[in-house]
Amino acid sequence: MRIGELASRAGVSVRSLRYYEEQGLLTSTRSASGQRHYTEHEVERVVFIQRLFAAGLSSRTIAELLPCVDSPSEENSDAALDRMAQELDRLSGHIAELVRTRDALAGLMAMAQAHRERLRSAVAD
Repeated sequence: MRIGELASRAGVSVRSLRYYEEQGLLTSTRSASGQRHYTEHEVERVVFIQRLFAAGLSSRTIAELLPCVDSPSEENSDAALDRMAQELDRLSGHIAELVRTRDALAGLMAMAQAHRERLRSAVAD
């Protein structure tokens, strides 16, 4: 199938597919005129890649995980699980930082609201 059909069936843009190829996440064969051609297998692969992106993984990390899919083995599976655990820790750190930032902002808002109420009370007196 050609790139447009793959994009349609996988629910992604043609631009995304080209990016996946540039990053080494997806491969195609080329016709004599240079058109990309894909097999039925690539539909599932693109959907899987999309799931990995949706989980917050970078294209670089996804490239590290794909050997588990392409060449299943206990070693590749262990490496993929270790890498995903690292990413989970990284995301948990980001979440903790966001919570701290949110709480700091909430504290500042509470102070501003209290100050505003004091100003209102002073004007009313």
